[in-house]
Amino acid sequence: MDQRLFYLLNMARQRVYNVADQRTESALGISVTQLGALFLIGENEGCLLKEVARGLHLNNSALTGLTGRMAQNGLIERRPCEQDKRATRLYLTELGRSRIDAARPLVRQFNDALSDGFSDAEMQVILRFLNRLVNEF
Repeated sequence: MDQRLFYLLNMARQRVYNVADQRTESALGISVTQLGALFLIGENEGCLLKEVARGLHLNNSALTGLTGRMAQNGLIERRPCEQDKRATRLYLTELGRSRIDAARPLVRQFNDALSDGFSDAEMQVILRFLNRLVNEF
């Protein structure tokens, strides 16, 4: 068994991301990154562009392109911030909301597949490890 932790994390992230992206593209017609943005915007309707960039760990230029495509495809609306006209606020459209609703079973299936074969105790260790990485690195 390979024990190169950093290598394994990198390979696992890439494979999981690719599979998730293929599944969301096939089932929903959107990328996994767009789905992540929809979930973030849905949880914080009217959020600023920079808040979504922070939540997705994307730079502002990458997020500008992403949200431009999402707006063009009718998933979100971009509106100027009333307090700061230079800033942009993001809102879901009905189509965007419907993609979130359609994604919930897909996300559940994906999480089930990731945890398949692990006991509850093992899952607690995995979740503790992953949360530690997210919060401390």
